[in-house]
Amino acid sequence: MDYHDTAEEAAFRTEVRDFVQKEAPRDPGLRGSADPFAMRGTREWMTKLAARKWIAPAWPAEYGGAGLSVMEQFIFNSELAEARAPRPVGIAVGFVGPTLIVHGTEEQKKKYLPEILSGEVVWCQGYSEPGAGSDLASLQTRAVRDGDDYVVNGQKIWTSGGHLAKWMILLARTDPDAPKHRGISYFIVDMKTPGVTVRPLINAADSHEFNEVFFEDARVPRENMIGEENRGWYLAQTTLSFERSNIGSAVGARQTVEDLAQFAREHRKDGTSTIAHNAAVRGELAERYVEANVATLMSYKIVSMQAKEGVPPGHEASVAKLYSTELNQRVYRTGMKLAGLYGQLDAKSAGPGAAMQGRIKYMYLRSVANTVEGGTSEVQRNIIATRGLGLPRA
Repeated sequence: MDYHDTAEEAAFRTEVRDFVQKEAPRDPGLRGSADPFAMRGTREWMTKLAARKWIAPAWPAEYGGAGLSVMEQFIFNSELAEARAPRPVGIAVGFVGPTLIVHGTEEQKKKYLPEILSGEVVWCQGYSEPGAGSDLASLQTRAVRDGDDYVVNGQKIWTSGGHLAKWMILLARTDPDAPKHRGISYFIVDMKTPGVTVRPLINAADSHEFNEVFFEDARVPRENMIGEENRGWYLAQTTLSFERSNIGSAVGARQTVEDLAQFAREHRKDGTSTIAHNAAVRGELAERYVEANVATLMSYKIVSMQAKEGVPPGHEASVAKLYSTELNQRVYRTGMKLAGLYGQLDAKSAGPGAAMQGRIKYMYLRSVANTVEGGTSEVQRNIIATRGLGLPRA
């Protein structure tokens, strides 16, 4: 791995850093907010990013993206993460746009891509079901052709942002007799369609980000299908040349450890010495800091593979995902130890008395889900074992 920028990369890094320092929002409430969609409200910031085509840095320029190389995407993401600036990530940019670019009709591209590039429209993902999570191809939501529409019945769950979304990308079964991967189609659903009901799921951190969505004879126009009928599973795998190094998570973990160290230096345990005087505290913080830097090195490894070899990350991405999500849990367990009983307070109930504005409590509880969402730790270990180590399947 080469940790040094080329002359062109260094110039781009300077450009991004200067822009972020000048234009990024300074609201500290955006950092560690208990509302994972708080960043959606930063319209002025998104408008500034859109003006530089940085809402979708990986998209081809002809579709309104920046067409950045893998290394440029890495630099862009790392600089925004270092500045703790809101990053334009999500379902719309990461999944919907690439799928439309590759498989959508010209009418679909003209209708939906400009909205995504504005950074103001929320999309949600209708994939998981109560009986189809890791084995997503077992989904049972049905879409039956009726004239110019499909009539959809079924249920989706863990729908992030469904209560705020204008559109959903939906996987539904259109051929129940086909092998499970081959009878699925890919739709765009207007969330205001009659028969679509969104019900909130409040998580352990008292945050509303997940939902369950019910479809009762909801009619979806045929023109809202992307690609061919029964080919939706393969469309759902579509990606562009994204930088998937997880650098934002690695930087965030390191910054959180730095915040915890500052908390330890400023707060006194017995009225005289600060928490940081405790050797065990210093040792644990040092261990977390080293682990956060290991996560950063994993990110460099992945981006180096993509940039130099043109190889998309396989089991290496699973290693980084597994490591970083379990690291998040260790970091916030350390935070709870430092805060003691004050770590149980949140900003809503305790105001300034809450440790780190309630961030410790929220993220300690929220981090439990990190090792489930986006592929469980068990799934990641299986990928590492079979694809990385060549071990036989059980």
